[in-house]
Amino acid sequence: MTAMHNADIARVMRHSVQHARDNTFEQVDDVLKVPAKNYTDDGRFKLEVDRIFRRLPLMLAPSCELPEPGDFKTMEVAGIPVLLARGQDGVVRSFINSCTHRGTNVATEPTGNAKKFVCPYHGWSFGQEGELLAIASNADFGRVDKSCLNLTPLPVAERAGLIFGSVDPKLKLDIDDFLCGYDSLLELFNFKDWYFFDSRMLRGPNWKIAYDGYLDFYHLPVLHKNTLNANGTFGNRAHYHAWGPHQRMVAPDRAARELSAMPEGEWPDNLVLNGVWTIFPCISIASFDGGGRGVMISQLLPGDKVGESWTRQMYLMEKKPTAEQIEAAHGQFAFLKVVVEDEDYATGLRQQRALDHGTLEYVLFGRNEGGAQAFHTWTDRIIAADDDELVAMFAPAQTQAQAAE
Repeated sequence: MTAMHNADIARVMRHSVQHARDNTFEQVDDVLKVPAKNYTDDGRFKLEVDRIFRRLPLMLAPSCELPEPGDFKTMEVAGIPVLLARGQDGVVRSFINSCTHRGTNVATEPTGNAKKFVCPYHGWSFGQEGELLAIASNADFGRVDKSCLNLTPLPVAERAGLIFGSVDPKLKLDIDDFLCGYDSLLELFNFKDWYFFDSRMLRGPNWKIAYDGYLDFYHLPVLHKNTLNANGTFGNRAHYHAWGPHQRMVAPDRAARELSAMPEGEWPDNLVLNGVWTIFPCISIASFDGGGRGVMISQLLPGDKVGESWTRQMYLMEKKPTAEQIEAAHGQFAFLKVVVEDEDYATGLRQQRALDHGTLEYVLFGRNEGGAQAFHTWTDRIIAADDDELVAMFAPAQTQAQAAE
C-alpha cells in the first residue's frame, strides 16, 4: 500500500499540487501579535513547563533507539528524570529514574542494555518492569514491603514507531486522544523498522524562539541562502495541515516541480511524505537524502531558565547504511548541525538577547506564517485550561458532539 492510499495524505498532496499548478497560495486571516514577554518572562516560562511539558504526552524517543529487549534510555524532561526500558516481552515501559530508597538515579548512562538496574548509591536493584528485586544487606536494613517500593511508572505508548509518554504519573489525558489521529499518518514512514544512526545535543534560546524556526519556510531563502537553500530548492511559502495541535508543512512550489508532471498513481512515497511534520509541543521531523533516505527528528525541551532550551537532534535512516553510505550520512548530519546551530539558533540567541532588553512589545507572525500562529494559539489555550478542560479539548469528535447535545 502506498502513502496515497491514506485519505488524509492524498488530500494534503492533491491540495498542494493543485495550488502549485494554479500558482495560488492559502493564507490565514490576519497578522498575529504575540507579546514579546512570552519569550522572556519567568512566570510565563514556569507556566509553560508545568502546564505543557509536565502535563502533556510528549514524543520521548523513536522506537528504533531501543530496538532490543533490555535496551534503555535515560533523559530529563522538564526537570523530571525519566528511564525508558524495553522489557524481555518487547514492551517499552517508562519510570521516574529515581531509586525508592534515597532518590538517586538508578540508571546513569544515557543509553545501554541491562537486565536489571542497580542503584549506584546503595546497590538496590530493579527489574526491567520497575519491580524492586533486592535490597542490599536486606537483613540489616529492616522490614519493608518491597512491593510498595517499585520504581514509579509513567504513562507510555508506542505509536507509529515513536515512543510517547508523560512525566505525570497521574496523566488524565489519553495519549491516543492527544495524537488526534496524526499517528496514523506518521505510521506510513514505518519508523519502527528504521535505523538509529546518530544523535547530538544543541543549546538554543527560549524553546518557543527555537521552535518558531521549525514552523515556517519564510526564512529559508534568506537565512539559509548559502546552505540549505544554496541551490534555490525552496521557496518561502508553505501550506499547513493540522490534526489538533500537530501540523504538517508542505512546500507548494516543490510539490509542483516534483509531482505535478507525474500521474498521481506514480507519486513515490518519499516525495509524498516529504515536508516537515511537527508534533506539539516540541518535535519536528524533516526528510533528507544523504547516504540514503533519512529524517532528522528535532526534540526541543526547555532549559533551566526562560532564555535557554536544549535540542536533541536524532538522525534516522530508512535502512542501515552500507560502508559506502556511512561517510555521506555523517556529512549530511554534520551539514544539518551547521544549518541549525550556526544559522537558526545563532539567530535565535541574538533574538533572545534583543527581546530581553524589553524594548519590543510584540513579535509578529504574518498571514503566511500560519504554522507558528496555530502553535502559539494552542500554547495559550493549553496553558489556560484546567485538567478537565484539557481532556475535553482533546476528546474524540464523537465525544465532543455528545457533550454538546
